[in-house]
Amino acid sequence: MRLSARNQLKGKVVGIESGAVNAMVTLDVGGGNIITATVSLAAVEDLGLEVGKDAYAIIKATSVMVGVN
Repeated sequence: MRLSARNQLKGKVVGIESGAVNAMVTLDVGGGNIITATVSLAAVEDLGLEVGKDAYAIIKATSVMVGVN
């Protein structure tokens, strides 16, 4: 797989929470780091995502914001 996105983190699917249209897919990328992405149910099916399978978190964004108070 060749992509322009440089932030590619290999991980293992540890959770899939399906909603009406989308699913929250949780990946364990190691070192105690967990990444969760919202994807369509069609994408979950097309990619064959299942708990225990390997997958990549691919991050391409012009800005990422996180805040706490």
